[in-house]
Amino acid sequence: MDLLAEFWEQCTGFLSNLWSQFLSLAASFSISSMLDVLLISFIIFSVIKFVRETRAEQLVKGIFLLLGVWLVSNVLQLRMMQNILNYFFNFSVIALIIVFQPEIRRALEQMGRSSNIGKNLGLLSSKEEEALEKQKRLCIEAVADAANNLQRTKTGALMVFERQTRLGDIIDTGTVVNAIPSPPIIGNIFFNKAPLHDGAMIIRDGMVYAAGCILPLTKSDNVSIDLGTRHRAAIGMSENSDAVVVVVSEETGQISIACNGVLTRNYTRDTLKSALEGFLLTEEPEKPQRRIPSLRRGKKNE
Repeated sequence: MDLLAEFWEQCTGFLSNLWSQFLSLAASFSISSMLDVLLISFIIFSVIKFVRETRAEQLVKGIFLLLGVWLVSNVLQLRMMQNILNYFFNFSVIALIIVFQPEIRRALEQMGRSSNIGKNLGLLSSKEEEALEKQKRLCIEAVADAANNLQRTKTGALMVFERQTRLGDIIDTGTVVNAIPSPPIIGNIFFNKAPLHDGAMIIRDGMVYAAGCILPLTKSDNVSIDLGTRHRAAIGMSENSDAVVVVVSEETGQISIACNGVLTRNYTRDTLKSALEGFLLTEEPEKPQRRIPSLRRGKKNE
């Protein structure tokens, strides 16, 4: 009974001390403290979301495993293992930056994007904005018509709509065209005997800016094995930038859109036009909700 009473007394003392500390913190809590907590919570949430949505999840699991080994080596006094892990963790920040470089770059690019940046800074007049939007609408119309024609003839095509992320390094791999978009122009670019038909066409501010460009392939392991190089390049481009990529399959004639690393398929001329208007003309583009796998094995250049 004496031991039980002593244990109860210690528990109540601990709870009382904890409650008094809580009241002390609550009394000193201010608006700045609340803002600080909210910011830290947002950062933690963003980091968790970033880790879960990228290949960083597997790397983080490996880091936690190393931390567990480090704790065990400390407990068991494994000096050699301690020294090795201490050297590793001393350079861990640099190592993490190198390993996560693609994900960090993408996250920073997403933070820097703003669909209204030109308007907010007053860089474009209302007339210039109206002219730019009109040109974009005409371009979307031309791309939808061209994709419909390419679908009928089963001609492969890869059309990239540049948005906030500039694609200068991609444009440098191709040939600058800088032409007003039209179905004949687009059809000529992707004609299978034309010199630029194998590469991608870059559309900037409603103009066919470059053609024959080389795109990065996706490194994701979740892409269907039925998808060929053309579709993998579209997904890879959308993973490395905020671009919207339209793909026409050479084997099936099927029209697809890649955006934010997600490929959606089975578009018609009208649904393609509607989707592109949603991505390129509205303030908050609607993201594809699911990845639709290919039903057939594509060619290597699909």
